[in-house]
Amino acid sequence: MPDIKTMLPFLIPLIVAEFALLGFTLWHILTHKTYKRGNRTLWLIVAIVGMEFIGPVLYFILGKEDS
Repeated sequence: MPDIKTMLPFLIPLIVAEFALLGFTLWHILTHKTYKRGNRTLWLIVAIVGMEFIGPVLYFILGKEDS
């Protein structure tokens, strides 16, 4: 099993990208009023619970209203 210190240079950018995507998703959910499917509460729960890329990606594929 690799040491955590050797994996850290690969994990830090992944963690930063994950939180950036989550932050942008939460901002988008909170600033828009219309969604293709569901409501604001549903998408907040999906984005936060499915934080590891899956929740935000699901929102942008299924929930984001087309401009």
